[in-house]
Amino acid sequence: MIIETSSLGNIEITVEQIYRFENGIPGFEEENEFALLPVEGSPFFHLQSLKEKHLSFLLADPFVFFPEYEFELGDSDSEELELQTGVQVRCIVTLRDDIEKSTMNILAPLVLNPVKRKGRQIVLHNSAYATKHPLFASEAAGQSPSDSIEGGA
Repeated sequence: MIIETSSLGNIEITVEQIYRFENGIPGFEEENEFALLPVEGSPFFHLQSLKEKHLSFLLADPFVFFPEYEFELGDSDSEELELQTGVQVRCIVTLRDDIEKSTMNILAPLVLNPVKRKGRQIVLHNSAYATKHPLFASEAAGQSPSDSIEGGA
């Protein structure tokens, strides 16, 4: 299957790369199907809408950047995703012109079931994690992910 994207051009994807988000992603509830496209040789991925060529998110494996990152997934989320084994977690990355100031949203990870090809963005309530946690150690300077809480937002 070939999809059209604004940043990568026309690309061929497989059925195994397509994930269904039943409720969309907060702010994009009408978008339910996305292709998960690895960026070769890196911990990054593009999550590209199948309907809207201009809608794509940059994702990364949070455990590569924050090995201590952890959270518990609620039963209702596990049931909706039909999770049994093989869960994957990705977080949305915001790149800045100054790459060292790029951030990752570790407060609302995307949880993926690669077997059933289902996904859901989970907002971690009662968490000290931030939506704009510095991605690189020079910005985080000795902070753990829970030390970087942003007010408001």
